[in-house]
Amino acid sequence: MAGTPERRVALPPRPGRQRRAQLHPGAWWLWSLSLGTAATRTTNPLLLALLVSASAYVVATRRPDTPWSRSYGAFVRLALAVILIRLVFAIVLGSPVPGTRTLLTLPELPLPAWAQGIRLGGEVTAEALTFALYDGMRLATLLICVGAANALANPSRLLKSLPGALYEMGVAVVVALTFAPSLIADVRRLRAARRLRGRPDTGIRGLLHVGLPVLEGALERSVALAAAMDARGYGRTAQVPPGVRRTTDALTLGGLLGVCAGTYGLLTAEGAAYGLPVLLAGLAAALAGLKLGGRRSLRTRYRPDRWDVRAWLVVASGVATAALLALAAARDPAALHPGVVPLVAPALPLWPAAAVLLGLLPAFVAPDPEELS
Repeated sequence: MAGTPERRVALPPRPGRQRRAQLHPGAWWLWSLSLGTAATRTTNPLLLALLVSASAYVVATRRPDTPWSRSYGAFVRLALAVILIRLVFAIVLGSPVPGTRTLLTLPELPLPAWAQGIRLGGEVTAEALTFALYDGMRLATLLICVGAANALANPSRLLKSLPGALYEMGVAVVVALTFAPSLIADVRRLRAARRLRGRPDTGIRGLLHVGLPVLEGALERSVALAAAMDARGYGRTAQVPPGVRRTTDALTLGGLLGVCAGTYGLLTAEGAAYGLPVLLAGLAAALAGLKLGGRRSLRTRYRPDRWDVRAWLVVASGVATAALLALAAARDPAALHPGVVPLVAPALPLWPAAAVLLGLLPAFVAPDPEELS
């Protein structure tokens, strides 16, 4: 009609556009594992704190509002528990690190002759506690980096990206990774419901009343998952010639043995000459075996995730951090491994710290979670 204003209805974004806006889940895992590899190359608490801060900032800015993204806090608490347990072991069981600064002396229990090298109680020195703190912080940083991957990567999309030969194993891994976040979500929901009803949600009594519904929900999800997998033909494979199966097994087994031998050669001084060629040959054979093994899988991928430029940048930032810290550990080990005998204050090396800051790149190149909602 004349004079009627035109009304425009905003259409939702197309699924393909939203899919292209998401980052490949494998990029998040490679980035986090690279940061974890960098953490294994140093015991400097300042560099480890930088690695934790970098991963935490990326998680805070790029974490989606999903059930699995809330598992990051559980990994942080687990990391703190690891540091505490490492310190308790150093106090109770002693440490091989000699020290001169005695903090306290515990009653020492005599042990038989066959338990030489182990003690219960005795002197607790500042050097031993510092060494235990550095060692615990390294393992805690590795756990936090793995927690960052769990909070950022969608496990179901990661399953879609696996090769066909690893489909069954990938399903088991994804189910295991999603089990803990689902339990955490159930515990929070049940505790909130009990608080609304005025019932206790803490202590032994609250734990007993929350534990049974949580286990019941886990059992129901397991049965529903098994029924859904059976309805979708899970485990169905295609027929392949016997020669292809034998070739696949030989390539996969030989490739894995080559990877193990090459890794061992790179870690030892005697095998530095053959380590890298054997490792590359093993990787090539293993990838060829996975490619042939994918013929047994009958599944198809609906809207597969694209490995775009942003995914390459995210992976490159993590790999660069790990490579630069490994180079710094080889050239200046004293800066990345501060001494405890004698006890000295750790210093922050400049260019390894700059290498750690490269891990912040995903916070600027990865898609904003608000764009995906």
